[in-house]
Amino acid sequence: MKLILQFIRPHWKLCVATILLLIIDVTGALIISTLAAEMLNQGTSGASFEMLLNTGLKMAAASVLSSICAILGGYACAALSAQVGKDMRVALYKKSLKLSIYDFRHFGTASITTRTVSDITTIQFALTSFIQTVLPVPVIFVVALALAFSLDVEMGLILLIVVLIVFTLAMFIMRSAAPLFRKLQKLLDKMTTILLENITGVRVVRAFNNEEREENRMETAFSNYANTSIKANRRFANLDGLSFLFINFFVVIVYWLSGGRISAGKLQIGDITAIIGYALMVLYFLMMAQMVILTMPRALECCERVKAVLEHTPEIQDMVSENPKETDGQNKEVLAFRDVSFRFADAEEDTLSHLNFTCRRGETTAIIGGTGSGKSTVASLILRFHDVSSGSICLNGTDIRQMTQRYLRDHLAYVQQKAWLFSGTIASNLRYGNENADESDMMHAADVAQAGDFIRTLPDGLNSYVAQGGTNFSGGQKQRLSIARALVKKPELYIFDDSFSALDFKTDAALRKALADETKDAAVLIIAQRVSTIQHAHQIIVLNEGQMAGQGTHNELLKNCQVYQKIYESQTKEAQEA
Repeated sequence: MKLILQFIRPHWKLCVATILLLIIDVTGALIISTLAAEMLNQGTSGASFEMLLNTGLKMAAASVLSSICAILGGYACAALSAQVGKDMRVALYKKSLKLSIYDFRHFGTASITTRTVSDITTIQFALTSFIQTVLPVPVIFVVALALAFSLDVEMGLILLIVVLIVFTLAMFIMRSAAPLFRKLQKLLDKMTTILLENITGVRVVRAFNNEEREENRMETAFSNYANTSIKANRRFANLDGLSFLFINFFVVIVYWLSGGRISAGKLQIGDITAIIGYALMVLYFLMMAQMVILTMPRALECCERVKAVLEHTPEIQDMVSENPKETDGQNKEVLAFRDVSFRFADAEEDTLSHLNFTCRRGETTAIIGGTGSGKSTVASLILRFHDVSSGSICLNGTDIRQMTQRYLRDHLAYVQQKAWLFSGTIASNLRYGNENADESDMMHAADVAQAGDFIRTLPDGLNSYVAQGGTNFSGGQKQRLSIARALVKKPELYIFDDSFSALDFKTDAALRKALADETKDAAVLIIAQRVSTIQHAHQIIVLNEGQMAGQGTHNELLKNCQVYQKIYESQTKEAQEA
């Protein structure tokens, strides 16, 4: 509840207006019942036409006022719910951008998606229903009881008892159902995870003829969700039945007692209809509130899930508020690893141990090693997707932990192995690194990345459509567009994380030659598995099981580094056999 109040607070004026309109609406409805009873009493006692007309006009005015307030209150409530939902999604999205890779593993990508979309939708629905059906209940309860007691104390006491019984039942069932709704949200996460895996991995599923296996997995997830939902719904079905029982019980008692009280002159016929009207209205809103209460345990669980993300302390945080002064571009040493070691939080051994090397302006540094040697972890540390366990990484002589993440990444351009493009156009993807880039800048970067020719063959050129993930382009085309996106940014350090793997040797060679001229004022770090991609680098770092096994040029390493020799020989042998 604190979470919802936190997001309602900026819109408190709209909230107050909504509540006032709804209070006037329900109060008007009770007044209409009172005036209807008064008219009935006047009619049975022989009142004049003018008195009846006057009461009728009051009823009409109350009805119009109540209707107008109901309409305006509905609009205001919908606007409030939409604003709160938007603010929650914005806050959750901004927080997700600050989460590290480890944080995402902790929550799960599918769970973050469910919390942002489904959970907040549930919260919005519950908020709207709560304001429109639960908040008016205390007002109706107090006003109706006051009116009932003013007519007959005994009838008022009976109404009070019935209302308290129904309210107690609702609270008891809501509390007992809370664990079931908590379980439902976890099962929803599980369904989303399996569904995303099946959709994104559909080619693998079909390639291994595992459609039946995945269907069984999905059916199990669906069944678990359905069975838990049935258990929760059974509890609320009992609540509905008991509530109707007590409503009918109250009406029977009122009619049973009213005959004698009318004969004794303690009540009039109109008073009986008024009391029953008050009771039905109170119990109607209680029933409506019960329907909302059905959603409250689930909504509260959704609030806890959203709150868990918003209050989570990210693994990687900015340690300073001020950034170092900009360099004049003359510092030769752009990046430096100084005795860097790193260990994952759940690992028993270091992934990287005591790395020492520098990346200089105008030079290309390459990192090569076997699978699992820690090559890609180097890139993650530079980008501060993780923080070093010991040692330091410096950009232009300053520890990257002593600058904001935004400042650090403004000076870097990163191209990952698995190229990713966003839905839109080629131009919008290339401007991702520099939103002010014009067409000539983008085409120049595309030509350097060896993507210019195929872009020119497209009917719409730079305005050609790009599907989500770039699925309408080949792997090589996506990689070249990703490289072009990095080149448009013009940073101080380029990081290519095995981003030439989908290119043929001819394109690879042409790209490396063009890159040499394009990046002469920046440092380049290439992480690769192919020796042919890095053999012309100014220095090559050889990693073996997270440690530096060698450092030098291609020719130097062939003479004095056994690990590099084995990599070179194995790839040369494969090329010859091919």
